[in-house]
Amino acid sequence: MKDSDFELLVTSVQQAGRIKSGELEPARRFEVSAEDVRAIRAKLDKSQSEFALMIGVSVSTLQNWEQGRRQPEGPARALLKVASENPAAVAAALDPRRTPSAGVAAVGSRRR
Repeated sequence: MKDSDFELLVTSVQQAGRIKSGELEPARRFEVSAEDVRAIRAKLDKSQSEFALMIGVSVSTLQNWEQGRRQPEGPARALLKVASENPAAVAAALDPRRTPSAGVAAVGSRRR
């Protein structure tokens, strides 16, 4: 690794620590409102149970997000951001009704 790349990584880690401790504000934030979660689900034309299954959360978690009682965090927030900007890509990757292309093994399947 180049010294300049390493220095950039060190600086990033230091900034992350300062952001976490509250000394520094993040450069950008992505907040997901209850309306956003509902709209994302609507773009994908999914019921609550279908959408929850698709993104790997419980229906009650999804309902809490949609009713504003809780906020998505971490990977769920990132996935919802991607889904809001490119719902077709998320549907293509995660829709359980979608069948794998011919000649391509499904993820997790084993040939015997």
